[in-house]
Order: sequence, then C-alpha cells, then structure tokens
Amino acid sequence: MDRIAALRQIEDALADLEAGEADLAACERRIRATVRTFATEFDGELAAYRDGTGTVVVARSAREAYERVRELTDAEDPTVERLE
Repeated sequence: MDRIAALRQIEDALADLEAGEADLAACERRIRATVRTFATEFDGELAAYRDGTGTVVVARSAREAYERVRELTDAEDPTVERLE
C-alpha cells in the first residue's frame, strides 16, 4: 500500500465517523489496520522491524532499526526482528 492509498483509507474512515456511519471504535480499527498494512508493505530499501516490547520502526537495516528503537525507548540493548 502506498502513502496515497493509506491516506485515502484513513480519510474514508474519518468521513464515515463524521457521517455517523461508524462509531469511534470502528474508525480506530480501520485506521490502525491501514497504518499497520502501510508499515509492513514497503518495497525497496525500507522495512518494518519490531523489538521485544512491540515497538515497530521503519528502517533500511536491522542496525538502523536497533538504533531507532534505542532512541525511542531508551532500551540499552533491544532485540529487533524484521516483520514479513
């Protein structure tokens, strides 16, 4: 899923909420699913990585993901794995 498609899906979820066609919980589920799909379907250099606590980052390599997780969570030695 590319960024434009993700933004369209999020906009549709918000429009349904505003129109009363969905409640907040349904809107949140749709948006969460869209963001999760976007974050795990990168082509090329980027990939999603998750650490042991569930933090997910986007990076070009496991080393870069490791550094990002350290910065975001203050973890000293996080374990990261690529999401497929």
